Amino acid sequence: MIRKATNSDSRVLAEMAVQMWDDNTVNELETEFLKTLNDEQSAFFIKVVDEIPVGFAQCSLRTDYVEGTESSPVGYLEGIFVKEEYRKKGYAKELLYACEIWSKEIGCKEFASDCELENLASFKFHMAMGFEEANRIICFRKML
Repeated sequence: MIRKATNSDSRVLAEMAVQMWDDNTVNELETEFLKTLNDEQSAFFIKVVDEIPVGFAQCSLRTDYVEGTESSPVGYLEGIFVKEEYRKKGYAKELLYACEIWSKEIGCKEFASDCELENLASFKFHMAMGFEEANRIICFRKML
């Protein structure tokens, strides 16, 4: 079952998300997610198997320029995660589909995402899900 997350899911979302975004703590992510869960421009979806949350997807509505798109707003996959022991069962595809439906229902004509250049698993997932590569960039910074 896929269901839209609520405030009461903030902790379980953070506990899964920290496995993907490990430069954060569970508490930091929970605080951030509580804000996001109450933002009409964002949504979280949770995959539940036998009453156990096994994965989630976070999507948002972006009105700024999104690389490779031609319309605005654009639905955007901010993150997707499935616990390792539940992978290769189509759950990530189900979560992505929930995000796409949410985006369509609020008027989006396009859906976008990104991944780090070295994240081959994410790249393969995106390509398998029908995304097309829009661009590759290298970002720079320097201290002032």
